[in-house]
Amino acid sequence: MTGPRLDREAIAMRVAKELPDGAYVNLGIGIPTLVSQFVPEGRTVIYHAEDGILNYGPLAGPGHEDIDLINAGLQFLLPVPGMAYFHSADAFAMIRGGHIDIAVLGAFQVSERGDLANWIRPERGVGNIGGAMDLAAGAKRLIVAMEHTDPRGKPKVLRECSFPLTGSRCVSLIVTDVAVIEVTPSGLLLREVAPGWTPKEVQEITEPRLALAASLKEMEL
Repeated sequence: MTGPRLDREAIAMRVAKELPDGAYVNLGIGIPTLVSQFVPEGRTVIYHAEDGILNYGPLAGPGHEDIDLINAGLQFLLPVPGMAYFHSADAFAMIRGGHIDIAVLGAFQVSERGDLANWIRPERGVGNIGGAMDLAAGAKRLIVAMEHTDPRGKPKVLRECSFPLTGSRCVSLIVTDVAVIEVTPSGLLLREVAPGWTPKEVQEITEPRLALAASLKEMEL
């Protein structure tokens, strides 16, 4: 019996620990949008959104919605001092100019080389690139936040992506509901496992071979 899988909020909480103080960070649609809820105390993270916002707060709760303050996933945000609004073209110029320290994106598939596929499911025949390709190419570091397997139980961490790529060799770290995996030049390195999971159990639902970090430990949230 494996341990329970982490929920979406727990994945986001673990990702938040990777964001250094003062970092400029873009959060993609899905699990990544939850990361702004879990910035460690005493740490300042400046969030960027493709629709033209810099330095926003966590998601707004009921009764605090502002129709003029939303993220790329159309979720309401809370304002913070120093927030700036500007044209979407300027937001993309920031990405393409290399001014985003970290992007956190969801994924359909990630390869052992760090290739990212997250914009289309071929069997559905529809997809939306949005800002993902710009972020994959322009962000200094790319973290993927996702479930480890798809709804049919098939691995999403693969030797080769079978879906059309968003970017090649762009992913630095994969945080899932069962593990934290670093993408290195020599392959995938298992850094952490979710509570109740063993490295062997994580390997069984991961297509490529996982090397074990010398400091391998249980994930702390």
